[in-house]
Amino acid sequence: MRFYQIALPVFTVVYLLQVFVIQSWIQWKKTGVKPYVFGNTDSPHDYCGKVYKLMIVATWVSISFFSFFQDQYKFLLPFWYLEFDWLKHVGFGMGLTSFVWIIVAQRQMASSWRIGINYNEKNELMKTGSFRISRNPIFLGVIISYIGTFLIIPNVLSFGVLLVTIVTLQVQVRLEEEYLMKKHGDPYLEYTNSVRRWI
Repeated sequence: MRFYQIALPVFTVVYLLQVFVIQSWIQWKKTGVKPYVFGNTDSPHDYCGKVYKLMIVATWVSISFFSFFQDQYKFLLPFWYLEFDWLKHVGFGMGLTSFVWIIVAQRQMASSWRIGINYNEKNELMKTGSFRISRNPIFLGVIISYIGTFLIIPNVLSFGVLLVTIVTLQVQVRLEEEYLMKKHGDPYLEYTNSVRRWI
C-alpha cells in the first residue's frame, strides 16, 4: 500500500508531463504549430476537451485522497473487495504499458500528432506501426491507463472517471472519423475496413 501511495502520484506527474506537456512542447518547436487544438466553444469537439480536463482534475482528487489524506479516503467509497496487492500490481503494469504505448504512437504520428482536431489541416493518414493494430492507439492507451489507475485505487470516483472517459473517447473518435473521412475519403474507408477502431 505504502509503495503505491508514493509511486502513483509520482508516476501520474511523469505520465502527464511526458505524454501531454513535453510532447506538446516538442511538437510546437518542431512544427511551429500548437498541438492543443481544443477551443472554448460549445461544440461537441470542444466539449470533449472540457470533459478531459475535468477527468484529470477528478483523477488527481482521487490520487490525492489515497496518497496524502488516508483518513478522508473513505469518503470516496472505496471498493474494499477489490483491494488486493496483485490487482494493484496489474494496474501499475497497465499504467507503465500505456505510458510506453502512447509515447511510441506519438512518435509514429510525428508532425501529425494533435490534442484534438484541427479541422483546417489535412495531415498524413497513419496506417503503420501501432496504427496497424488500432485506429486509435493513443486513445486506447489512455483507456488502459485509467483502468490501471482504477485497479490501484478502486473507488467510486476513479470508477466514475473511467466510465466518463470511455464514453467521451467514444464520442471523440467518431468526430475524428468524420473528419478523416472528409479529408482522406476512400483511402480512409479502406483503412477502417482492415483495422478495428480499438484493437
